[in-house]
Amino acid sequence: MTMEQDRWSRVKGRLRSSVGEDVYTSWFARMDLEGVQDESVRLSVPTRFLKSWIQAHYAERVLSCWQAEMPEVHRIDLTVRSAVRPVVQPKEAPAPVEARRPPAPELRSTATAPVSANHDALGGSPLDPRLTFASFVVGRSNTLAHAAARQVAEGRRGDPVMFNPLYIHAGVGLGKTHLLQAVTWAGNSGNERKVLYLTAEKFMYGFVAALKTQTALAFKEALRGIDVLVIDDLQFLQGKSTQAEFCHTLNALIDAGRQVVIAADRPPSDLESLDDRVRSRLAGGLVVEMGSLGEELRHGILKSRVAAARAHHATFEVPEEVLHYLARTITHNGRDLEGAINRLLAHSKLNNRPVTLEMAEHEVRDLVRPQEPKRIKIEDIQRVVARQYNVSRSDLLSSRRTANVVRPRQVAMYLAKTLTLRSLPEIGRRFGGRDHTTVLHAVRKIEALVSKDTALSEEVESLKRQLQE
Repeated sequence: MTMEQDRWSRVKGRLRSSVGEDVYTSWFARMDLEGVQDESVRLSVPTRFLKSWIQAHYAERVLSCWQAEMPEVHRIDLTVRSAVRPVVQPKEAPAPVEARRPPAPELRSTATAPVSANHDALGGSPLDPRLTFASFVVGRSNTLAHAAARQVAEGRRGDPVMFNPLYIHAGVGLGKTHLLQAVTWAGNSGNERKVLYLTAEKFMYGFVAALKTQTALAFKEALRGIDVLVIDDLQFLQGKSTQAEFCHTLNALIDAGRQVVIAADRPPSDLESLDDRVRSRLAGGLVVEMGSLGEELRHGILKSRVAAARAHHATFEVPEEVLHYLARTITHNGRDLEGAINRLLAHSKLNNRPVTLEMAEHEVRDLVRPQEPKRIKIEDIQRVVARQYNVSRSDLLSSRRTANVVRPRQVAMYLAKTLTLRSLPEIGRRFGGRDHTTVLHAVRKIEALVSKDTALSEEVESLKRQLQE
């Protein structure tokens, strides 16, 4: 071993002790010494991403480890070596590692990070170990979403992608996040594919932080090296530049045959803040809605949660009549059901009393909420109004101005304003890209007619009942 290599071996030992074994394996195991000249040390790594990340995050650490062995060293030059190692060093000037650079959010190299850490890659959002396919209770309202998620999770690298993107939407507490995290856990249990789970908020944070620290290229490279990208709560994605980057990433991954899985609280067409191109690409995959939990499914979820609690509290028992009561009366979402079981467990253990129906009625009374009115969609309004007036939905969206189309269109706009929370501009866009003033005129016109025309008033009330049933 030459003197240079002997020094490099000692520097690597210092580096390993300084950053820890995991970080060293992820970032420095494939760094090689190219040579030492005067006050400069030349090092190389196999990828641009590694180079960019080490420059941004570990420049001072590498320099200080060298200076501990060679105080005269004041500069580290880092290059990307080619796949075939050249005998002679390339002549182009290597990019210097800057001694001081502001930190960015933690990223792991998609090429070198251990698979067990893939869900932390790129600042991946934390995963709940309970949210796996084994703990997911399947019922009528979520069968298709569960089957599609399982199909994605069981795919292997190189397999043709069947649904891309897979887009799952549902209200709060109906199991979207559970399915997405189950896909991530299942994908990361093997060594084949890199699966990354990010909330929309985490995606935004990572991209903005990468822009600030001038590592955006590395961020994009790493994202596009993922085999399965899982994005949760897409409705929270904000900002033109972030949305543009998401669009580019989405297109790049889909075009490369990589899998994308997305969840949101509404279908793609209702994501008003997103660019039309993004909505169109999302709608081009498999869009699956997870409906509300039926009583049978709620009962299954309760039994599953009791079984999970018994793993740690073997004497915990919930009588069948209590389970039936909870399934019948707690209808809002799955989180309320889990909260109910947690309350019964706490009350039973802390007071050393068995669970009874009387205890359950008292402990969960605030979880028994009145049934929420059905969430009405603009598409439903257009379909029902078109059927009522014997026109097509495309007629309502068209520019036709004949009387047999204008009145139904105005009624549909009026119902959209009164039965949904959509703004006038949003409604106008959903009716063929009309201006909000057109919608306002339609609303005022129907309001005026309803107060005078009894037949029209009855028609509108009938339409409202059909939509709310």
